[in-house]
Amino acid sequence: MIVKSEALSSRGRRTRAALVQAGREAFEERGYEAVRVDDVCARAGVSHGTFYTYFGSREDLFREVAAAVVGEMFTASVVGPTVPDDPYARIEAANLLYLRAWAANSRLVRMLEQAATGDESFRGLLLELREVFVRRGAEGLRRLQEQGLADPSLDPRLTAVMLGGMVEHFAHVWLDLGERTDERTAVAMLSTLWARAIGLTPASTKGAGS
Repeated sequence: MIVKSEALSSRGRRTRAALVQAGREAFEERGYEAVRVDDVCARAGVSHGTFYTYFGSREDLFREVAAAVVGEMFTASVVGPTVPDDPYARIEAANLLYLRAWAANSRLVRMLEQAATGDESFRGLLLELREVFVRRGAEGLRRLQEQGLADPSLDPRLTAVMLGGMVEHFAHVWLDLGERTDERTAVAMLSTLWARAIGLTPASTKGAGS
């Protein structure tokens, strides 16, 4: 019987966390298909039977790892209060943080995408996890539209999906496939494209704040 997280003792929570960490390391090093439950158990220092106390299968463990990774990426890319309250500066900061979060986690995100092509449950997880980024982008655009700083004719959700896809694909091409450019240039060009796409440019932003 699998013990639910909320019913775990403090020791059980530590064991479960150790399995998740061991699974993450194994998936990153060896790839999803090459990892076996025994590999994870050996890394975590637990028995084969103990694994099934917390997870029903390798797939269940991978879902947990993937959810944790995307949650970390979302948190790492949140633009904090230290960034000036200027729309372009915040777009630029968000792109910088996202690229750095991608650099730290790209292998596992790509693994989830590959798993999603052949498994409907993984596809649903991928869409669910991406939704948090889309929702944040759509809410940000909606606020700019209400302030008269962005094109009011744009659909906030579709725009967030399309522009978010641009940033995500560039991150893959740059960091995974080796496109040559430096971080500063990459962030500047992505931010310029994003700002112009929604009807906001650095010049108009500065004018709006003066």
